[in-house]
This record gives sequence, structure tokens and C-alpha cells, in this order.
Amino acid sequence: MKFDVAIVGSGLAGLSVALHLAETRKVAVISKRSLLDGASSWAQGGIAAVLDSHDSYDEHVADTLVAGGGLCDEAATRYIIEHGPEAIAWLIEQGVPFTPDATAELGFHLTREGGHSQRRIIHAADATGHAVQVTLEEKVRNHPNITLMEHHYAIDVITSANLERKKHGPRCLGLYVQDVKSGKVITISAEHTVLATGGAGKVYLYTTNPDTATGDGIAMAWRAGCRIANMEFIQFHPTCLYHPYAKSYLITEAVRGEGGELRLPPNSGKNSGKRFMPAYDERAELAPRDIVARAIDAEMKKHGVDYVNLDISHKSSEFLKEHFPNIMERCLQFGIDITKEPIPVVPAAHYTCGGIITDLAGRTDLPGLYAVGETTCTGLHGANRLASNSLLECLVLGRAAAKYIEEQPKQKAVTLPAWDESRVTDADEEVIIANNWEELRRFMWNYVGIVRTTKRLERAQHRIRLLKEEIDEYYANFRITPDLLELRNLVEVASLIVNSALSRRESRGLHFSRDYPETLPKALPSVLQPDRK
Repeated sequence: MKFDVAIVGSGLAGLSVALHLAETRKVAVISKRSLLDGASSWAQGGIAAVLDSHDSYDEHVADTLVAGGGLCDEAATRYIIEHGPEAIAWLIEQGVPFTPDATAELGFHLTREGGHSQRRIIHAADATGHAVQVTLEEKVRNHPNITLMEHHYAIDVITSANLERKKHGPRCLGLYVQDVKSGKVITISAEHTVLATGGAGKVYLYTTNPDTATGDGIAMAWRAGCRIANMEFIQFHPTCLYHPYAKSYLITEAVRGEGGELRLPPNSGKNSGKRFMPAYDERAELAPRDIVARAIDAEMKKHGVDYVNLDISHKSSEFLKEHFPNIMERCLQFGIDITKEPIPVVPAAHYTCGGIITDLAGRTDLPGLYAVGETTCTGLHGANRLASNSLLECLVLGRAAAKYIEEQPKQKAVTLPAWDESRVTDADEEVIIANNWEELRRFMWNYVGIVRTTKRLERAQHRIRLLKEEIDEYYANFRITPDLLELRNLVEVASLIVNSALSRRESRGLHFSRDYPETLPKALPSVLQPDRK
């Protein structure tokens, strides 16, 4: 199959690129499940942008730099923030139903979240990502220049042959994709390939991410020779609903932004019901996520409890119904009435701040290969992402990547080799994949979680090395399956996280080491360079 542009991933980043290019280019959108199955659909809080005259770009930039622990690229941060209002205007033009507010300048309600000095989060109640995705999905499905390939799994990008490298250097020419339903592997030729595959939360046992968040783009880019940066900075969302049947359900930051308080649960002895965040930070519940997550982790360990409580029951039921209708409904399904009682919560892996190094046009180290969204490291998030900056990055840099691609001259067509599985057989023991997946996620949680030590990281590194050998052998000898591909990518990403963490001999932002609790005077990114043959 041949396209001008092949986009891997169907979240906000991927769909933005597709819609901006579709008027002039033949585009494929490749999604390993359905279009709405990615993390963008799960985003509750909203999109941060300067949309009120009381706010300013300088204040938004300053808030982002503070949250980023000295590691944000200020030029990239300013570029993304200054292009925020036009990105929001584009979404409004597409018909996204943001929550209205007749008293606001723009006519839409703006909320505030942790780390923000102003109300600047535009949202659609407490299901912003879903509202945006549904709106854009309809546009994408109805566009004649966009080919949707749902239930297709990207395996690896295809680069130019070694003989060409001496003369022209390597270039991305397309990718191999497996049709999940038939098992057939398709060769896709594309002048430009965009990775918009999201983050890698499923490398951890507890995560707010959907099952699709397996770090596919990061692993594919690494194998193709691209540099990866800042993978040690995994944001743990402080408040994931704690309930045996509530799989990965996030309680948005906005609950704390609107007055929710974190308290110890009833089984905490004499401290039962005590509010604890003011003891950790003067901003209390509105402190950045890394501070809140570590505080919850510390309180849970100190008091031997499995969760803490997030209490917003002091607000009226009308207020809660208007601002958090989905959270109210979801909690009621588990017998929790948030108008009368607190919500039990625990921290969970939430956002991958590091990723594929790109410039502000989405370009990676490999010509013809681009990356947008959570799979990247653009310099915006630094050592800790400021709440609701992620969807903003998807929109602004999705548009910028599309603009750059449109300006490029046509490339000479290249015939690509077909996928060769002549020397492999069907797997005889697929239980190995399930066991390895479980082992990986559990030891990553235990050894590479919110608080780390060098000894724990070295243990994880050793286990990863053994797992990787086993998975590489399995991959070489048996026909591929989606489960095998995801496990292969997760092990690659786990290795990148651990190696990045071991290289950072300090505590900064989301990376906290008991062996190196101090922060060094100079902030430097942790850049990993693949072996190039």
C-alpha cells in the first residue's frame, strides 16, 4: 500500500496531523484498535491555553518551567503556549462542545488545576478528551483522502538500504503493519511516516492508561536509530480510583482544583480523616503532581494503608453534577456517592514525559520519520508535565508537523521488500508471553516506581536483560502476534526507563532517588543514543 503520509496512532496528535494534511495529501491512519481506544479519549481535565485577559503567555510559560524542574526547553515551551489560542479556536471551529460560561470572555468555562497560577483549562465537563476525539473522529471517517486502518498493528519502520546510506544517509520509507484480524503483514510505503502512538503506562502494574499504551512508537524509533531522552520521568497521577473492579479509572486533577482535599482513611488510627497535604507543600492539594503523588505514597507507607481519601463532599450536589458528571456516575457504579463520602484513591503511572527527541516540526533523527504527542520529548514537559499541557502539545505540534510535511518536495518512489516469515513457525507456548508481561509490570512497579534506589534499578536492569533475550529469541522463531509485539516494545521501553534513571545521579521532578536525594545545580537531559551499525 502506498500513501503520501502514514500516521501510526489515532489519538488527538494523530488525528490532528491527518486532518491538517488531508486536503492536499493521501493519508493513512493506522490504529491497533478502534479510533477511540487511545489515551486521548480518557483525558478528563481539559486543555491548558491562555484564553482570558487576566492571564498571559509569560505566566503560563512560568508555571510550566516551575513544574518542569529546570529541564523544560524555554523556546519550545513558549512556542507551544503562544500557539495555544489558535489551536483551541480550531477545535471550536470543528465543533467540540466545550462547557459554556456566559460570564467568561471567550464564552467557555475555564477551570484551574495543580501548578497553574490562573484558571486556563478549557474543558468539556469532565470528559474533554472524549468530546474532542468523537468530534474529530467523525471528520476523519468522512474525509475522502484519509484511509482508516483500524485493528492494524505497526511492527517497525522501514529504512533505506545500507548501500544507500553512504551516499544519501538513512531515510524512513514506510513501515510494516499487521492486520490483527487476519494476521497478514502489510508493507506500507510512505514519503512521510508519523509516530503518534502515545505513552508507555502499561509498563507498570498500576496505570491510568488504556491497554494501548505500550510505548510502541518509542521502541520503533529507538530500533530505527533515533535518540530518546528523559525516560526516567514517568508521571504518576496522584489519584486513581481505588476499587477492585475499577480498572485504571482516573479521578481528574480538576477535583482538587475545585476544592477536593486529601485525607487519611478511617483505618489510620488517631490520624483517621486528617488532611495531610499542607504539611508537604504550601500549595497543598494544588501542588504539582510529583509532590502530591510522593506525599500520598509516603502517607500510605507511614500508616500502612492501601489508599487515601479525596474528599469533595463539602461542595453542593448541583456543583458536582455540573462539573464532574462522569466521575459521579462512575463512582456510583461502585457504591460511592461523592456528594456524601470521599473517593478512595491511589497513585498510578499516568504520563511519559520523555520519549523520541523531535524538533518543533515533529522531525526525529531519521529523515522521513516524525513523532507527535506523548511519544515525544519536545522540551515542553521537562522533569514533570504541567497538568493539561499534553493535549495542547498534541494540537500545536500536530499542526506544525503537518505544515512542514506539506512544504516538502515529492520523494522518488521506492519499492519496499515484503515481510518475510518463511523461517518462522506458529508459537507452541503463548503462556510465556502472558507470564513475561506480568513479571515485567510487577517488577517495574516495585523497583522503578515513585521512589527509587540504585540497587532496585540494577535489579530491574538485570531482569530486563534476561526477559529481552527470551523475547528476542521468541520473536525470531515464531510468527508475530499483537501480544508478542506489545511485550517486545514494553521490554524495550522498560530498558530505556531504567537506563535513563541510572544515569541521573540526582533527584529532580518525577525522578526521586533515595541514594541521590539532592538536586544538582545544573539541569541536563538524559539522552540515550542507540548503537548505529
